[in-house]
Amino acid sequence: MNQPISGYTQAYTFTNNNRTMGSSSVLLLALVLQNSRLLISAETSIACDGFVQLLSCDSGVISVQSATFGRTNSYTCSAGRPQGETSNTQCSMDVPAVSKRCDGLRVCELNTQGLAEKDPCSGTYKYYTTNYICIQAETSVTCHGGYSYLKCENGKIQINTANYGRTDKITCSEGRPSNELQKTNCYSPNALAPVSESCNGLDSCEVFATHTVFTDPCSGIYKYLAISYFCLPTQTRSSLVCESASNDLNCEDGTKIHIESANYGRTDNSTCSSGRPASQIAKTDCYALNSQTIVTNGCEGKNRCSISASNSVFSDPCGGTFKYLYISYSCVTK
Repeated sequence: MNQPISGYTQAYTFTNNNRTMGSSSVLLLALVLQNSRLLISAETSIACDGFVQLLSCDSGVISVQSATFGRTNSYTCSAGRPQGETSNTQCSMDVPAVSKRCDGLRVCELNTQGLAEKDPCSGTYKYYTTNYICIQAETSVTCHGGYSYLKCENGKIQINTANYGRTDKITCSEGRPSNELQKTNCYSPNALAPVSESCNGLDSCEVFATHTVFTDPCSGIYKYLAISYFCLPTQTRSSLVCESASNDLNCEDGTKIHIESANYGRTDNSTCSSGRPASQIAKTDCYALNSQTIVTNGCEGKNRCSISASNSVFSDPCGGTFKYLYISYSCVTK
């Protein structure tokens, strides 16, 4: 029986550890499933249009798998509504803003008023449906001008989310005037890439929280760097390369490459985004279905290989979108 969350009218949460997630992030789930201790639970939150949507993890952090706005049945959020406002059940659009605002947080409250970019079906009363997983991740928050120190006692660092900006009025607010804390939808467009490049695959790393490293997304606002990351088993490694570039996978002598997962496409709007117009990074459900086959054929069992991130290698899974190639692999004994 679905029960309303106290204080959030018409918002609901369900838990199902065995749920198959629709429109999920293939790469993140691949890493999580390979390391099942990272996956805590799978959740769904529904909020009627105009109400607050709450996403929360009792432990771990949020990773949004899909977020939609519309109506796919006649009974959800239907109380007191005339039949004409609930009869259209073929109405749905993706809402990427939910992932942008909530990924990597333990609790995320969203005012749904105006959250979707447009109205997918005028005259129909709609609701927001968000599927997300709670994953066991470390977190780090560093105020502007400080250094983030990330460390894994066991395993290697794998960055999950990173943002240099401000998403609430409380964090890093001590001694700051009110006008420096007001903007809470402040996101650096390129935060994930430099943090990943500095830290992925290492036991420890440090990142300087400053606009000299990250693009300043909101001038005049006091910002902070928020990071969530995994400590993956030592054998898991990763490679990220933007479209039209290439990268080498390497294993030490006596070991060979084993491909865990691969995707050529785009699964977020931060990676490989610097200098790109919004239209080229907006689509975040882009997957080349032949990615793992091609990477495996080119690299599996070798000590070293080179892979190019290009349409000529993988074909183009989403025309007009600037893509990247992400590979997770391990080095195994022959």
